[in-house]
Amino acid sequence: MDDFMIPLSILDLSPIVQGKTVSDSFAQSTLMAQQAEARAYKRFWLAEHHGMSNVASSSPAVLLSHIGAATTSIRLGSGGVMLPNHSPLIIAEQFGTLAELYPNRIDLGLGRAPGTDMQTARALRRNMNAAVDQYPDDVRELQHFLGKPEENQKVIAVPGRNTHVPIWMLGSSLYSAQVAAEFGLPYSFASHFAPDQLIQALTVYRRNYRPSDTNPVAHTMAGVMAVVADTDEEAAYLFTSVQQQFINLRRGNNVPFAKPVESMDALWSVSEKHMINHTLQYAFVGSKESVKFKMKSFVEKTGIDELIVSFPIYDAEKRLKSLALMAEVRDELGAA
Repeated sequence: MDDFMIPLSILDLSPIVQGKTVSDSFAQSTLMAQQAEARAYKRFWLAEHHGMSNVASSSPAVLLSHIGAATTSIRLGSGGVMLPNHSPLIIAEQFGTLAELYPNRIDLGLGRAPGTDMQTARALRRNMNAAVDQYPDDVRELQHFLGKPEENQKVIAVPGRNTHVPIWMLGSSLYSAQVAAEFGLPYSFASHFAPDQLIQALTVYRRNYRPSDTNPVAHTMAGVMAVVADTDEEAAYLFTSVQQQFINLRRGNNVPFAKPVESMDALWSVSEKHMINHTLQYAFVGSKESVKFKMKSFVEKTGIDELIVSFPIYDAEKRLKSLALMAEVRDELGAA
């Protein structure tokens, strides 16, 4: 594949913005998926988060079913399901159901983090320690439920069995890279919020990759945030929403996604500014020309096979425009 004929996908958190409802968020996610399909994005994934006032995608499988009915061809999936929050059988049944409803369109991305605070995680998991420690075993069990049942197998996933839903390993650490390599699964790194180990994790994954029947070669994807607008100045203005979100996360303020502001100076301390700018260092923020340079540089640096982007933008129309402009950036880089 030419370096810049790179598949482009969307990671959506179904953001709940100030002054809007959860229903509004779901309607906007559906519209985003439809526009992504029209613009030849490859995948539309939803992330599992819990108890967050700015994220509506706590039940990815349920929302994916709704979005599947409103689209026809784009791949749909989780980015990801936090497997320690669930039994593998439940996830096999949920994504087996999706695979039967929308054949050859469903991906199952798996993560190990709780996707929430520790108190909410306890309410989800009940047994905090065992759930994390047995993560690799749970992945194997999930693969087993989605595959062909063995003779006299007592526990089967219906729906689920024989669907062979493609599984992706997601992560922000070297641990996830090692597990993905050992299991022979495609790997997506969360560079949109964990930039420090990006290159090392991709290297560990590729170096230790064990080919599998379904994935004979290593396959990598990375996540970035993207805010593309007509000018660099407008994009920087729109990006203040996610900068405020990271301040709120750091301070423990559980509030809806904020409106953009003209200046961040009065809202963050010097240390917060440095921390957030470091965390978001790979974000593609700017005009088409600026983002084109950033995307080209990022793909060259990482050698990834796919790119998945989130659009952390308050205004619904600006979010859709950013989606369209990002597709144009991809097409222009490919043509070049």
